[in-house]
Amino acid sequence: MSAFHFEGLVWHWPIAIYLFLAGLSAGAVFFGILLKHFKLGKKAYQSRFIQAAALIAPVTVCAGLGILVLDLTKPWDFWKILVFYNATSVMSMGVLVLMAYQMMLFAWIGAVFSAPVIQWCDGRWGLLTKGLIKLQQWEDVITGILLILSLSLGAYTGFLLSALIGFPLLNNPVLPVLFLISGLSSGAAATLLVGVLLKGNPNGIEVRFIHGIEIPMILIEMAVLFTFFAGLILSGGQSQVAAFNALGEGFWGWIFWAGVVGLGLTLPLAFNLWMKVSADRKFAYVAVTASFSLVGVLLLRNFILYTGQMTAT
Repeated sequence: MSAFHFEGLVWHWPIAIYLFLAGLSAGAVFFGILLKHFKLGKKAYQSRFIQAAALIAPVTVCAGLGILVLDLTKPWDFWKILVFYNATSVMSMGVLVLMAYQMMLFAWIGAVFSAPVIQWCDGRWGLLTKGLIKLQQWEDVITGILLILSLSLGAYTGFLLSALIGFPLLNNPVLPVLFLISGLSSGAAATLLVGVLLKGNPNGIEVRFIHGIEIPMILIEMAVLFTFFAGLILSGGQSQVAAFNALGEGFWGWIFWAGVVGLGLTLPLAFNLWMKVSADRKFAYVAVTASFSLVGVLLLRNFILYTGQMTAT
């Protein structure tokens, strides 16, 4: 039996990519907001890492939504989900969160980068200037709403999989928390990676701030991952079977232990701890650590999606 094609498979890898990109976008915004609020202030737009977050967040969420639409049986009917909302549908509510998130995201980007754009306009484009000034005035409100929406989007990626009824590994109340934490971790990693690629200082205040949060976040993710599987095993029945099938010696067992736990969690944690006690952070250290984290989260999304559909109730 193929690891990617087996009886009962409902969703496959495009959904995992969508979940990865949506969580990454939410995480990039989350850390962009924290950096601006706690470290950078009004000059945040000058930071390569804020620029990275402002680039990553809209690109990834739009790309993820595009993948989701193309994977639908009738992609041209997607517009109906945007018009007709169903309060009992996880997909419908998720689209509503996505739309609100994107609106607030572009408003936040406009507010953060308003000063240099207004200066560039230099009296021209009066309507644009007035709009940016209005965004400046409402920046605190926009930031607060966007922060809530980013956390909601990160958790929603887990709720979406929980909607697949009859799969004990997916019908797990810990899954939204796991996907939220791992999504924030991927957003932090992507912001660091793109930031240093844009010539941001790998030993700067932004990198040190994000790494300071990443260390406890990785530890929390490990604890949540343990809780996720411990709950399944202790529940017995098909839940226990689902956990052992996922963590076994087959292809997906290797993906979990070597890819998710080893490459995606243990190595980034070790590198972060080492950089914390070393004198300087260098480009290669930051880029490699961030790349490992991103690969680990992508593997986690695929691991949960596929192994979650291997065992039914």
